[in-house]
Amino acid sequence: MRKILIAFLLVGAACKPEAPTSNTVPASSGTITINGAGATFPYPIYSKWFSDYNKVHPDIQINYQSIGSGGGIKQLISQTVFFGATDGPMTDEQLKSAPGPILHLPTVLGAVVPAYNLPNLTADLKFTGPILADIYLGKVKKWNDPAVARSNPGVALPNLDITVVHRSEGSGTTYIWVDYLSKISPEFKQKVGVATAVNWPTGVGAKGNEGVTGMVRQIPGAIGYVELVYALQNKIPFGAVQNSAGEFVRASLDSVTTAAASAAANMPADFRVSITNAPGRGAYPISSFTWILMYENPTDKQRARVMVDFMKWALTDGQKEAPALGYAPLPKEVVDRELQALQKIQL
Repeated sequence: MRKILIAFLLVGAACKPEAPTSNTVPASSGTITINGAGATFPYPIYSKWFSDYNKVHPDIQINYQSIGSGGGIKQLISQTVFFGATDGPMTDEQLKSAPGPILHLPTVLGAVVPAYNLPNLTADLKFTGPILADIYLGKVKKWNDPAVARSNPGVALPNLDITVVHRSEGSGTTYIWVDYLSKISPEFKQKVGVATAVNWPTGVGAKGNEGVTGMVRQIPGAIGYVELVYALQNKIPFGAVQNSAGEFVRASLDSVTTAAASAAANMPADFRVSITNAPGRGAYPISSFTWILMYENPTDKQRARVMVDFMKWALTDGQKEAPALGYAPLPKEVVDRELQALQKIQL
């Protein structure tokens, strides 16, 4: 399974981050290699974090394969990787199937956006939740459909077929997308539902945020859901989405942070929470935390100590790198609770 190399994403434009300062990593006479796999959504910042950590701790190599949240969860349960990563919280059934308790650790916040390819259209489109649901149900088939036009008065929408693009594998980005659409559309919830992998009524599949981004770029008339940084880096137009307050809001660091505000004060003890369609003005409605997954009682205590040290850095100094890579930092209340939760990991 190839490792997708996108380390160039915005890194050159970012300010030089502060180096990890922790000195609690255990001494070792050789290189410690830690393998993880999972979500493509946070891959740009994870690859940056692991690289920065390695510069200060050259005897520690953290490898990460962006194979999708579903794959990361499966590999963690089968213990073929030391840690997993997901954009959709593990289900109760998945947690019960694991050989031990698993801790969800939010790392950053991001947004999933409806990216589209409409040649010669210069206006930014607006989407309501019901329109997006009907597009992904296969009910709205043309870009100049009256339902699309009502949210975009004065925009000359083309008489062009809509090509729906979705993920082909188990995906946390899919989970965020369908979680939102299921909250908005009872029909979508009944026919498609909420999971990292669903049976799509229409469309073509592509692997990873990278694959969906590439397919949308190639096909005139395409629409696909991708993490914000992928749309920005590939210069693909993406639409504003109507939130629960009735506003059309574009994804941004501020609008994602606003969406997380209500969850920060009411975060469940296990950190498994959905913030799609969050209340409040200015909130972008398709926002989410993304999580690193670790066993509470890992058999390899040395690697566990390293990962706990890394997580402490990522939750503090590492958060400063999030904005330059298109992610919103975690609210302080969440960071404080996570630093306490790390004590559950038996070292």
